[in-house]
Amino acid sequence: MIFSMTGYASLTRDVGNASLQIELRSVNSRYLDLAFRITEDLRFAEPIVRELINSSVSRGKLECRMSLQAVASSSTSLSINTSMLEQLRDAQGRIRQTLPEAAPLSVGEILRYPGVLAENTLQSDQLASAVQAIAKTALEELRATRAREGEKLAASLRERVALIRERVAIATPIVPAAVAEYRERLTARLREAVESLDEDRIRQEVTVFAQRADVAEELTRLNAHLDEVERVLTKGGTVGKRLDFLMQELNREANTLGSKSVSAQLTEISVDLKVYIEQMREQVQNLE
Repeated sequence: MIFSMTGYASLTRDVGNASLQIELRSVNSRYLDLAFRITEDLRFAEPIVRELINSSVSRGKLECRMSLQAVASSSTSLSINTSMLEQLRDAQGRIRQTLPEAAPLSVGEILRYPGVLAENTLQSDQLASAVQAIAKTALEELRATRAREGEKLAASLRERVALIRERVAIATPIVPAAVAEYRERLTARLREAVESLDEDRIRQEVTVFAQRADVAEELTRLNAHLDEVERVLTKGGTVGKRLDFLMQELNREANTLGSKSVSAQLTEISVDLKVYIEQMREQVQNLE
């Protein structure tokens, strides 16, 4: 299976009297680049989630957001954290001494302040287990979205491979005729330019230039690289770096084909190949 580096997952689970939320976003990156946005009450969970991500994802810039929010429950009796309430009162008193015009805290603002409502809290091991479970599920969802995107990219790459093969198939029978025509033109120019050279020397010079103009080897290597691209796509897994290298090799052969071209048709084919290869390279940049 081929995986894109672009993906998204978001899950919410009720854990006791709280709502545990996790959001994962990933985009392309040369390496695995992790960023965490986690509320303080879940800070302990970062190593747990980091380990899970490292075992599941190999490349991409991935951002993880996690939060834990209290939820109302008719079966739960709430109690006031008097210690926190006294701290808020003292802090408000000091502020209003300096800023008498400051508005006092409302009951709603006080109740929403973290830690004022003392509910039945989760045990740390329960919360850690819940975090691990929701993180695993979110990662499965993220991998599924990356897999769906990866299959689309793989299909696009296969389409470009087919287009390149078509152009190479057109170029292959053109090469002998183009080289022969080039040899004749070069022979005529040499006879006109250097009358003192004998026929053996002319044939020698023409042969050297004709060999340089022959692009049969480049076309063979293009087909070999295309075979490797298809093999890598079929094998699946982490393929981005390997395919990126193959794009460089394909581009090298296409450039050589253009520089050695002795006909307008071969030059046009070379340009088409470079366009298709560049389109493939852009897609490959998004593969894990």
